[in-house]
Amino acid sequence: MAGSSAPWIGSAYLFLQSTCKTIALPALYESSQKKPCVFKALKLALADSTGSVNGVDMLKVHCSHPHLIVQLKFCKRENCRQFLRSYREGALQKSLQSHLQLSLATTTVPLEVELKAGSEHLDKMLKDEDRCLECIYREKPDRLPDEEITELEECLKSLMLHQSTNNNVAGKDCSPLKSPPQPYRPQGSSLPAQLTFIFQGQQFDNRTITPDDHQKFAKSVSKKWKQVARSLQKSCRALRDPVIDNLALEYDREGLYEQAYQMLLRFIQSEGKKATIARLIAALEENGLVSSAEELLGLHACEDCS
Repeated sequence: MAGSSAPWIGSAYLFLQSTCKTIALPALYESSQKKPCVFKALKLALADSTGSVNGVDMLKVHCSHPHLIVQLKFCKRENCRQFLRSYREGALQKSLQSHLQLSLATTTVPLEVELKAGSEHLDKMLKDEDRCLECIYREKPDRLPDEEITELEECLKSLMLHQSTNNNVAGKDCSPLKSPPQPYRPQGSSLPAQLTFIFQGQQFDNRTITPDDHQKFAKSVSKKWKQVARSLQKSCRALRDPVIDNLALEYDREGLYEQAYQMLLRFIQSEGKKATIARLIAALEENGLVSSAEELLGLHACEDCS
C-alpha cells in the first residue's frame, strides 16, 4: 500500500437514494433553497463517520436521478478505516437519515446507500477492510474540491457562527438554514471574498480576471511567467511544478506569450471565481514585475503612449 513517507490519499463515491417516493435527493440538491440543508446533513454525517470534521473531504456532489453521488477524498488511512467501519455497521446510513430529517424538517428520510471505488463495489467486500482500503487508495482524486463545494463550506461556516454567537442554539436546530439571514446564492456572492486590496498605497476593487487582463498579462510578463506561476502555485494546486514544465514544453514553439497565456488559463479554470486580480497582482509584485501590475490596473496607460 502506501509507503511510509508518502501521504495516504484515496477516493471513493458514495451513492445515496431515498426510498420515499415523495423525496428526491437530486431535486432537493438542485434547489437553491434546499441545497445548503442537504449539504449540511452530508457534512455532519461524514464528520460523525470519522469522528472529525476534516476526516473526509467532499470534492463534488453529482445529481444523477434517482441518486445523489458524493465524491469523497481521504487523506489518512485511519480516517478511511473509521469511515468504512461506520458504513459497514450502518451508523453512517442512520446518521445521514437523522441529519437529513432535521435539516429538511421532515418526518423521515429512508435511504439506500452504496459505496464504490473505481469499478469496485465495496459493499460486496466490506468484511475485508484491508481490501476496501486498497481499492480506495488505488483511486486517486482526479480533481480539486468543486467551486460550489467551497462556497457551500463557507456558507455553512458563517451560518454555524451566526447560530452559535447570536442564538446559542444546539447544532441540531436547522432553523437558520430554513430561513438564513443571507440566503445561499449559487453565483458565489455568499463567499467572503477580499473586496479590495492595496497596491502602491492605493486601494483597488478586487474582481475576477478579465479576458483583457489575460491578454495584457501574457504580453507583458515575458520570460518571468514561470516565476509568477510558482508564486500562484502557493495557493493553487493546479499549478504544480510538473504542470508548469509541461506547459513550457507543449507551447515552446508558440513562444512566451502562449506559454504565459496557457499558464494563466490553467489558474483561471482551476480557481474559477477565486481567480482574482488581487492574487495576480500579488504574484507579479512578488517577482518584481511592478510595471506589468501597473498596466493591469491602468496606472500608466499614458506612459505606454510615449
